[in-house]
Amino acid sequence: MTRMERAKAASQADPLSVIVVGAGMVGISAALRMQENGHQVTLIDRAGPAGGTSFGNAGILASSSVIPVTTPGIIKKAPKMLFDPQQPLFLRWRYLPKLLPWLIPYLRHANMADTERIAKALNPIIGQSLQDHQALAAGTLAERWIKPCDYTYIFKNRSVFEADKAMWNIRKALGHEWIEYEDEAFTAYDDFMSDSHRFAIAMQHHGMILSPGDYIADLAKVFEERGGKVIMAEVEAISHENGHVTGIRAGGTQMPAERVILAMGAWSGTLAKQLGLTIPLEAERGYHIELWHPNKMPHTPLMVAAGKFVVTPMKDRIRLAGVVEFGGLKAGASEPPFRLLMQNVKQYMPDLTWDEDTRWMGHRPAPTDSIPVIGEVPNMKGVFMGFGHHHVGLTGGPKTGHLLAMLASGNNPNMDLSAYDIGRFTT
Repeated sequence: MTRMERAKAASQADPLSVIVVGAGMVGISAALRMQENGHQVTLIDRAGPAGGTSFGNAGILASSSVIPVTTPGIIKKAPKMLFDPQQPLFLRWRYLPKLLPWLIPYLRHANMADTERIAKALNPIIGQSLQDHQALAAGTLAERWIKPCDYTYIFKNRSVFEADKAMWNIRKALGHEWIEYEDEAFTAYDDFMSDSHRFAIAMQHHGMILSPGDYIADLAKVFEERGGKVIMAEVEAISHENGHVTGIRAGGTQMPAERVILAMGAWSGTLAKQLGLTIPLEAERGYHIELWHPNKMPHTPLMVAAGKFVVTPMKDRIRLAGVVEFGGLKAGASEPPFRLLMQNVKQYMPDLTWDEDTRWMGHRPAPTDSIPVIGEVPNMKGVFMGFGHHHVGLTGGPKTGHLLAMLASGNNPNMDLSAYDIGRFTT
């Protein structure tokens, strides 16, 4: 008996009609898991599979990335960073009045107690990411994009690492182990940037996706081959009657459903408001540049501590990512973040050459407490939400999708979901 056959046998006798809104990592994971539970599933997205942030992420299955942006001291650092074009924090100043109602409660979490609390909440979602992805893609064409590897943080020297030791102690307390490389040992481990960096932390049991867009496209093909339907349309409304969902309206067409899963990333707030929920969610704009057919590549994904950016060796190219900009969902890409990424190349990789470069900008869904929303909508039976993963949507997508599928199928996950409860923003 196959895994899907076992799941179907364990599910309820009558299959449910299910609509998953959002075809990024969370949505495709939820759709596949609902299929395994024996249900009839339709996946709807206005841009198609991986049409948004899941396409443009750094591609790292970063299980140890449990530390939020709002670490102690960030309030003092942020103003200086905003006025320094060499720092990876940008703001469209006209957007500041709209940002402030989100920004103030966001910054209130910049303390050690909240940092530890957020890390503990993120760890069950992302802490086994490589295994979660391998389980999701097992036996399918999508497996080819998953590569087990270290995730390496590099520093100019050991003292820079020691200055941030408190955050590393949080990671270690949550079970994340690493190997230290210094001087000649670092050069022997990976000489890609050893001229300017002399110390590295290699996080164990991590992984990467060699091409995130292709990976999710392959997962979507698997979904369709198993009988799922993919529709490109804008979801306009959620239909309900007597406190229970009855379907959605998309592209002017009414579609019935007994369960609806919302996994729209940074765009989730609009439909949440239709359901009477005001979730403090901001679109954190992220950028990447890809350098195609470079003359050399790092052996593993690198987090460059000095510039706070990531260098990921993907299929046929290097992807540089890691910039943060606040400017909302509507404005187009800005030039300064791209300029900074290219300056980082010249500064830290002066001998690197490539054939061509491509650029991308997308939106990370950032709730004020940096913890994703996962669960059933209060006072609306049959509607479930999974979004708000900030920088770790690819990393935590499979686990979140699995949890949503369990909840929507009427099964109780064997873990405490209170940290992700939607009600934390409504009480």
